[in-house]
Amino acid sequence: MHNNSKQAPGPKEKFLTGSLHAFQSNPLKFLTSLTEKCGSVSKFRLGPFQRVYLVNDTDLIKEILVTKQQSFIKSRDIQSLKSIVGNGLLTSEKGFHLKQRRIIQPAFKKTHITMYAQDMIDTTDKYISSWSSNTERLVSDDMMDIALGIISKTMFSMEFDKGATVIGGPMEEVMKSAVRRMRSIFPLPLWIPVKKNRKYKQAVKELDKVLFGLIGERKETAMEHEDLLGVLMRAKDETNGLGMEDDQLRDELMTIFLAGHETTANALTWTLYLLSQHLEIQDTLFEEIASITGEGPVKPEHFSKMTYTQNVISESLRLYPPAYVIGRQADEDTDISGYHIKKGDMILISQYVMQRNPKYYEDPNTFIPERFNNNFIKTIPEFAYFPFGGGPRVCIGNHFAFMEAVLVLACLVKQFKFSPPKEPQKMKAQPLITLRPKYGLRLITQKRTKGEA
Repeated sequence: MHNNSKQAPGPKEKFLTGSLHAFQSNPLKFLTSLTEKCGSVSKFRLGPFQRVYLVNDTDLIKEILVTKQQSFIKSRDIQSLKSIVGNGLLTSEKGFHLKQRRIIQPAFKKTHITMYAQDMIDTTDKYISSWSSNTERLVSDDMMDIALGIISKTMFSMEFDKGATVIGGPMEEVMKSAVRRMRSIFPLPLWIPVKKNRKYKQAVKELDKVLFGLIGERKETAMEHEDLLGVLMRAKDETNGLGMEDDQLRDELMTIFLAGHETTANALTWTLYLLSQHLEIQDTLFEEIASITGEGPVKPEHFSKMTYTQNVISESLRLYPPAYVIGRQADEDTDISGYHIKKGDMILISQYVMQRNPKYYEDPNTFIPERFNNNFIKTIPEFAYFPFGGGPRVCIGNHFAFMEAVLVLACLVKQFKFSPPKEPQKMKAQPLITLRPKYGLRLITQKRTKGEA
């Protein structure tokens, strides 16, 4: 039946391990060069048995994420996150995922998100109010702190210091372990009581205590909260009128938390890096922000007017998408455009590779925010630019995250100029759960003076 199916080209591989070593040591380089050599579909092995297809064609990506999405489930590495996020939106599948998504969607409506805009601005302004001029800062840590502060405030109405101590610490531990587990081909089952597993379980337990504590507190008070936790606790399934059980609430909160702070922090860090490398773009950006905000602070209603600021974020997400790869696993035998995919095969789609494709982007490796002028996105295929994924599993918080990145950036650049440190630093993109700068990012912050143009 499948004798006439197309064969995908691939790299030269080791007998037992396939391309495992090349992939693990530098995933971005491996995926980029494989695409350059083999074109829109290529095939390789991770270890003796795992077949992987790398797809870099807009129509095929649409087939996998939209038209035939029923034939696929999330890849194993994402499934391994279940030990943290349980059955939240990131890891749940099929009918259950659809039902949960319908319940949660209203929390991320545009009208609702606008309420959080003020929190985003306040958290940022408060955080940078203590910065001094001409100081070298590890801004990658600062962005993590700001994003953590924003998510603690918008989700739980928690003030920054409390959120950082209660949630920040155990979260970092859980993320580190999660990456290790995703990366290893044979992760040790969690029931084996080695030290790493014990630390991991302890951290998850601490987070559980916090989340169930918050849910419990809310149930006792009659007060309505307008934060995400309040909205999710009131959310009902339209078919049967039922809300979420505590365990499910916990899974969704954990998912939004995990997916919602590190990604935005990394997007902001990469943006500041790019702006520090292109000071003329940073000046243009400052001029826009200054002309819109005047002497006063950044306000929620400024968001829609900041078109250049939005373009800067869009272009930064193009070059350094925090979610740099999407993995799917075939849940049944299926055909994608003449290629026969067997059940259990894995498919990788990389935003990082696609969004640097010279077919759609002139000068693809250069930071040019202007390319997003004149509705540029509408002129290229749907899956030539997809930093938030696509299809029914597109990131539910995409508007929230985009607005957060734009407003935080506006607050930062309104008050400070960011330039490279005296000592040159090594910048290397490290693809963990999200794409982060391997050695962090150090920049010099210079306070802007009144009336500076």
